[in-house]
Amino acid sequence: MMSVLEWIPVVAAGALWHGWQILWVGGLPRALRRGETAQAEPGSNMAFQLFWLDQYAWIGMTLSALGLFGLLFGAAQLI
Repeated sequence: MMSVLEWIPVVAAGALWHGWQILWVGGLPRALRRGETAQAEPGSNMAFQLFWLDQYAWIGMTLSALGLFGLLFGAAQLI
């Protein structure tokens, strides 16, 4: 039976994979992109869509970062 510490790299790899897939599809949030980004009139459907695409990208970045940290932490614990 696996201990909790042995599960950390497994869960972290899943988080990293899922976060990377989100970033592949959604790209970076507009706040982190260079150059001009899409803008929309407040309250419009386009503004709503851009907001949720940004949220999706932040979730992808968070999952990727947590996954990478978890893999490094889990690898350090197993050594």
